[in-house]
Amino acid sequence: MGCFRLCSSSTFVNAIAVFCVVGFWSSQLGSTEGFESLLGSATTRLRPKRVLSLCDFGAKGDGIHNDTKAFINAWDKACSFPVRTTIVVPAGNTYLIHPIYLGGPCRSKVTIRISGTITAPKDPKAWSGLNPRKWLYIHEVNHLTIEGGGTINGMGHEWWSRSCKRNPEKPCRHAPTAITFHKCKNLKVKDLMLVDSQQMHMAFTNCIRVLASHLKLVAPGSSPNTDAVHISSSRSVEVNHSIFKTGDDCISIVGNSSQIRIRDISCGPGHGISIGSLGKSKSWSHVHDVTVDGAFLSNTENGVRIKTWQGGSGFASKILFQNVLMENVSNPIIIDQYYCDSQKPCHNQVGTLAVKVENISFKHIKGTSATEEAIKFTCSNNLPCEGLYLEDVQLLSCIGETTRSFCWEAYGSSLGLVDPPACFSISEGFIKESRLSNSYSHVQSS
Repeated sequence: MGCFRLCSSSTFVNAIAVFCVVGFWSSQLGSTEGFESLLGSATTRLRPKRVLSLCDFGAKGDGIHNDTKAFINAWDKACSFPVRTTIVVPAGNTYLIHPIYLGGPCRSKVTIRISGTITAPKDPKAWSGLNPRKWLYIHEVNHLTIEGGGTINGMGHEWWSRSCKRNPEKPCRHAPTAITFHKCKNLKVKDLMLVDSQQMHMAFTNCIRVLASHLKLVAPGSSPNTDAVHISSSRSVEVNHSIFKTGDDCISIVGNSSQIRIRDISCGPGHGISIGSLGKSKSWSHVHDVTVDGAFLSNTENGVRIKTWQGGSGFASKILFQNVLMENVSNPIIIDQYYCDSQKPCHNQVGTLAVKVENISFKHIKGTSATEEAIKFTCSNNLPCEGLYLEDVQLLSCIGETTRSFCWEAYGSSLGLVDPPACFSISEGFIKESRLSNSYSHVQSS
């Protein structure tokens, strides 16, 4: 289907209204002089927002011709307008977009309304000479809204077939994130579907004040490294009312991120909800003030997880997981300070630095575990986990066996029914840690 454009009926009515008013006062005054002084700002209120369709810039919308230039030209025009502008990706059409950079700052607020489909090139050769980690890259834009109910298709199958995760004999290479938001502020992303990303689906890096809602991010469970939402070095980010079915983390939150709120999401298949990994290659990083409140996890490889590398430094603290329902989930509750991205076991390297993990709460978490160890806290010899807190946890075996907890250098407290029972170590600071944990949980709940 080719491109076409419909006029807004409300815009048409407004135009007629202005025309009639002008005509009336022209007949009374003999000209339109003085019209503005009589009506004040009425014409400003009636003036429609600027709307730009990709079709206005020569896009074919047939999924075959390259529409990248049309998208860039539409963006440049919208970004330069001094008034709020909307770019429309019309429904019923498919737009082939090659790697693209949409940069700011813009003169005013911009909305991209994706009602149709944006698709990536099938062949990775389209990235020849370009950054292989980026497809749709949006940077330094303030007050951007992306919405519309349409679809973004990463066409990731060819990338997955070349992955070393699929075939260890192949070299490990980077693949694009479908859509990256970098250094954006006051960003809203809603009512979108992303399918089959080349690698990660949606990433927020160095962003401030983000609201992502009513998303559906989908890829096969066997697709490598296809995290749904990745949050890095960002603060004040909320993700809510969304569905994630991918081959990696449903949500991953990494270094130097804070004030993160995850609410009412569905996850699975995938690797669960992860804080980390943190501290890779002896780096320093921190994640704090994170709340996951309301989640359904089904058939995931992990549940709610914190993972750090040995030799790193920094901290993960003030993290709350609550109101989580699990179904056939492996490792439902896990802190792993011996994480390494390897198929071989990660051995305890005694005496190494570690990312400090403290003040972590797990409340109202229920469901079934696919592994015997439903709760697993493997913490650092050098920097044990402290201030852990369990309340109202019931994780039963999905095959009718008994579940159990495992703790290594893990200190904390529990309240109410906890099944399997907590296995925390006891230390001189136990009472102090318990009070801190309970105080933090009370603040989060209030």
